[in-house]
Amino acid sequence: MRTVSTRRCVSVIATAGTAAALTLFATGAAHAATYTNYVALGDSYSSGVGSGSYINSCDVSESAYPYLYDKAHSSIAFTDEACSGAKTSDVISSQLGALSSSTNLVSITIGGNDAGFSTVMEDCVLEGTSGCVSAVDSAESYAKNTLPGLLDTTYADIRKDAPNAHVIVLGYPEFYDLSQSSSCVGLSGTSRTAINGAADELDSVIATEVAKYGNFVYEDVRSNFAGHEICDSSPWLHSLNWLDISESYHPTADGQQYGYYPALEAGL
Repeated sequence: MRTVSTRRCVSVIATAGTAAALTLFATGAAHAATYTNYVALGDSYSSGVGSGSYINSCDVSESAYPYLYDKAHSSIAFTDEACSGAKTSDVISSQLGALSSSTNLVSITIGGNDAGFSTVMEDCVLEGTSGCVSAVDSAESYAKNTLPGLLDTTYADIRKDAPNAHVIVLGYPEFYDLSQSSSCVGLSGTSRTAINGAADELDSVIATEVAKYGNFVYEDVRSNFAGHEICDSSPWLHSLNWLDISESYHPTADGQQYGYYPALEAGL
């Protein structure tokens, strides 16, 4: 378990604008101030694979969105349990021990590994368009038919172990900017379209399950990554990286800072 001790920082707030704007700002600040015990759970998109500055065997990165939140907020107890490769079963068996009745903020990305998306991407790279589409179809079937029950069990256990927590569940980005696909080397347009569709299906399943829990919110990151996907001029996602294969199809440090972190903040 990676635990980061409470620290102090000083925030300088410049105020301007209308009384209504000031009221909205004050309300948001008061709400944010209630979060004093934050636990990050989940898979590689939460641990920060692809963003560098790794600090443990789970590939937890200090550039990942949970650490960015910790650095930006004062007087917060922070524990990071996220781990590369985690499935829902790993969250339940290995990550929930950090939760308690004192935990009042939890974040998580989970479900992609259950649906086998890392294997899907391998098949898409190695087996051509037909193999890719077949792998995507299998992953989508799993996401529709099996993943809902696994997510429901995971979310119920989080709520049981952290009954007072506000839980932010973040989704997954689409990988490709299809509008730029024709000039982008690598997979076929058909494969890229299928992969994006699978990400959409996964996000839809996650959002549907989250809606069952009153103290949970779902935050969609896809619009944050728009214009910064693979095939764009300044992507926030790694394409295939033969030098470090684990970083392939994961957010860069910019993807964590500008894609995931704003989504976390929006869910507070």
